[in-house]
Amino acid sequence: MSYVPHTDADRRAMLAAIGVRSIDELFADVPQSVRLPQVTLPAPLSEVEVMRELREMSEANADLDHMACFLGAGAYHHYVPSVVQHVLNRSEFYTAYTPYQPEISQGTLQTIFEYQSMICGLTGMDVSNASHYDGATAMAEAVIMALSVTRGKRRKAIVAPSIHPEYRQVVRTYTQGMNVEIVGDQDLEAGLDALAGFLDEETACAIVQVPDFFGRLESPKALAALADAAHKVGALFVVVADPISLGLLKPPSTYGADIVVGEGQPLGIPVSFGGPYLGFFACREEYVRRMAGRLVGETVDGQGRRGYVLTLATREQHIRRERATSNICSNEALCALAAGVYLAAVGKRGLRQVAELCYHKAHYAADAIAQVPGFEVRRREPFFQEFVVRCPLRVAEVNDMLLDWDIIGGYDLGEAYPHLDDHMLLCVTEMNTRQEIDDLVAALRAIGEGGVE
Repeated sequence: MSYVPHTDADRRAMLAAIGVRSIDELFADVPQSVRLPQVTLPAPLSEVEVMRELREMSEANADLDHMACFLGAGAYHHYVPSVVQHVLNRSEFYTAYTPYQPEISQGTLQTIFEYQSMICGLTGMDVSNASHYDGATAMAEAVIMALSVTRGKRRKAIVAPSIHPEYRQVVRTYTQGMNVEIVGDQDLEAGLDALAGFLDEETACAIVQVPDFFGRLESPKALAALADAAHKVGALFVVVADPISLGLLKPPSTYGADIVVGEGQPLGIPVSFGGPYLGFFACREEYVRRMAGRLVGETVDGQGRRGYVLTLATREQHIRRERATSNICSNEALCALAAGVYLAAVGKRGLRQVAELCYHKAHYAADAIAQVPGFEVRRREPFFQEFVVRCPLRVAEVNDMLLDWDIIGGYDLGEAYPHLDDHMLLCVTEMNTRQEIDDLVAALRAIGEGGVE
């Protein structure tokens, strides 16, 4: 039974109020030919038939359950333990909103506290918030935080060109109209020394990515030298980190980072067509009151029992807009919960094992591809799980051919770096089997020889 809220008398009264006599007159400006188009619908189907048809349609998708994926560039295909989805599906978590009332939100507050604690353990920093939309917005918030720490007296941010191009664009979007200068040597081969050359008394922060967008790793010694140079001029040192790599690499705190941000999607969050994702943000304790977002703390109640509260909430929803550290920031609570469950499930040893698998499988793939005629692996620097391959054809053509092998190829670097229009960024994670890597190598060999098997 349909529910029509307005009676005929109601409609006549509304039409009279606006000075028209009928519905047709109300829509007189809409051509008659498009007012009531004839819709030819197929015959009705049963639920079983509809589900069968939808399932057949879904099988046309090139999903990661049916194809080998070597595409990274910011979104990564990692294994998600089943316990992650099990916890997320609990109604007390997926229906919860901001835990304003601690007396009825202890479970949600504790999960946030545990997430923050694990992010601090991962990055080596003192405090973590919970959280931001994604890695790009977390990096933009780091720039705004650096401007706030320097009390607006410094208006320059140094951003390495080897940082994810979309992250750099988001920073520019966030800071437009703020009279902030975004600088950085555009030479991808210049290294950190060239970046240090931009430091001066006007610099609020210097930002690098480890591993960088191309998968390359800088030495902790070189990173520490840049951090020292930034600190000498009173600037903050910001690191964009891959959380999986931190299972194997030194935490950014050991080489002088003041703020560590990154994309938390690899921590138990599926690729999901690009979102929703998670931006993690951690910093030194002295900057905590300049940090955007919210922070949960542990305390005791009147009877001495452990409890959790919203210790810091510098969002515009909690305090006066003009006093908020950011009027854009929000959190991804369910994604933060997923990351917390993932980290708790895999543990320190498990995270290191995932990182080692990514590292060794990527190097196995790079060694094999380097032997394929026509393809050149650029590996002058150490790398983690991503590496650059120069192709004999346009990357778009190579990727189209790889689809015939049920392989999703790499990222076309020419889209962001025009001088690399024949270079592909390949990613290998623990999800790629040796057979899939061998199939990729065979496919590239066939493509290089001028055909596809």
